[in-house]
Amino acid sequence: MNGLVNWMERNFVPIAAKIGSQRHLVAVRDAFISIMPITMAGAIASLINVFVRDLPNMWKMTDFVTAMAPVIGVNGNVWWGTTVILAIAFVIALGYNLSKSYDVNPLGGGLVALSAFLVTTRQSQVDAGWGYFHWGEFGASALFSALFIGLVATMIYVFLMKKNIIIKMPDVVPPAVSKAFAAIIPGTIAIYIFGIVAYLFSTFVGMAFNDWVFKVIQGPFINLVQGLPAVLILTFVVQLFWFFGLHGTNVLAPVLDGAWLTALLENNTAYMAGTAVDKLPYLWTRGSFDAFAWMGGAGCTIALVIALLIFSKREDEKAVAKVSAPMGIFNINEPVAFGLPIVLNAVYLIPWLIITPILVTIAYLFTQFGIIPPVFIQVPWIVPPVFYAFLATGGNIVAAGVALLNLVIAIFLWSIFVKVANTIKPSQE
Repeated sequence: MNGLVNWMERNFVPIAAKIGSQRHLVAVRDAFISIMPITMAGAIASLINVFVRDLPNMWKMTDFVTAMAPVIGVNGNVWWGTTVILAIAFVIALGYNLSKSYDVNPLGGGLVALSAFLVTTRQSQVDAGWGYFHWGEFGASALFSALFIGLVATMIYVFLMKKNIIIKMPDVVPPAVSKAFAAIIPGTIAIYIFGIVAYLFSTFVGMAFNDWVFKVIQGPFINLVQGLPAVLILTFVVQLFWFFGLHGTNVLAPVLDGAWLTALLENNTAYMAGTAVDKLPYLWTRGSFDAFAWMGGAGCTIALVIALLIFSKREDEKAVAKVSAPMGIFNINEPVAFGLPIVLNAVYLIPWLIITPILVTIAYLFTQFGIIPPVFIQVPWIVPPVFYAFLATGGNIVAAGVALLNLVIAIFLWSIFVKVANTIKPSQE
């Protein structure tokens, strides 16, 4: 076992570290993190409406729903100004973060990325004629095109800025004015390139570039990663990164958010548009991992903490568990991951790699067979386990029960290896 760990440390960790620090992937990750304030606001609006409109409607509490009309209306406005315009917020954040990583004017990069994205957007609607944007152009369905356009447009802008293809102003000009003039040529070229792309697609393909990206790239890709094998591979790789001390969920955030967060937001949009929870478009979303598998953090470490408190006979491990428990309840797993440690600990390698995929499989099958609804509400990651699943599925008791079942299974599986660890002295370890 130690030989395997040493081999992986020599050959896998350097590659994983490079992936985790790759400039463009970091910019994508940071862009998704940057829009969290508005995604959370939209999620809270959806969640409140579940409890003041949807569940009361199921229970025939029509008078209560009528009384809550102002609250429902306010939540609708908040959702309209957050979830509906996610692609706009994301493309600005992406252009900003990527430009900043190259030490060029980040605000200019964000605005150029936004303009290039809007240039490729459909300018007319069947029911409204020319000059109208449709709200569907800016939500989760446009995240892929926002990601692609934001990356390419910003890199064009950055390249030209670095090559000093700019308008230089005298030193006496205020810095803000000088920066604005410097960005004119690079920004104009980047925007014009996408203006040409938009014209070519509308003329020869017969659809807007954003619509083409959704039809040809985004839709098929998200459908591909909806399968259980893809979900399990991602889960396993996240655990593997964590074992070597790399924050797996952060390293793979571009994939997690690009694929499964998009699916979650699409589910939320469909739900807010009136789609029944059993008819939502996507089975597995970003929140599904947190609701049913990453309870207490990656590896379901809250189950490990509980298993240590109950079954461990080692004072060092019990001490770590006692310190980690309060934070583990809120899905912070660094104390136990690095304090036990799990990182590079061959004793816990097997459960660390296999328990989470088992939990994912259980929850996936429950969802696939329609016993529980897909996750369609984005819940703050610090919400405690089980309650997280209840909220993320719109107040579904059975989903909370599945999360509790998974927690019990994880405690049982972790306890087997905790008992093995009892036979090993810290000095031997």
